Amino acid sequence: MVSWEGCLCNSILSCTKLTALNKKWYPYLLIAILAIVLLVVRTCKAKQGTEATSTTTRTVPKNSSNKVNRDVGFDRRTSYLQYSKHAKCRMDCRKITQAEVEQIMREGKINYAKSDLKNARCPRYALEGYTSDGQRVRIVFAQCNESTTVVTVIDLETEFECHCPGDN
Repeated sequence: MVSWEGCLCNSILSCTKLTALNKKWYPYLLIAILAIVLLVVRTCKAKQGTEATSTTTRTVPKNSSNKVNRDVGFDRRTSYLQYSKHAKCRMDCRKITQAEVEQIMREGKINYAKSDLKNARCPRYALEGYTSDGQRVRIVFAQCNESTTVVTVIDLETEFECHCPGDN
């Protein structure tokens, strides 16, 4: 016959062992909880950053951790690129695509003689190069603090008859 005291003693002993076993896992449990909290905080911050950029009209680069001082030199990132009405008209007239403009922006050579770096509103950079279909072009970019605007697109070898705004 099993005595009541023996049963009680065995269950207390097993509870003590179980508590001791659980105490070994406390540091791991604490690390897991901290990792979950960190993940939740990062997710919340990422959502706040996405909401902030979606209210602006410009396109923000996906990797905005690349901090570039847009006041020093020409920023060749195409994510800030906008087109003036005049530039769109010239592009249409001269059969130059946005992809070709972006290619010249990334790879073109700056012609400092045709650039206006001291422009009162935004420095203007004249970049030259060849498009994918072999046109030799000069594209003028106005680099302001928040965006870079394509001002005009010029074919350096062929004269086109364009009727764009500002062609007086």
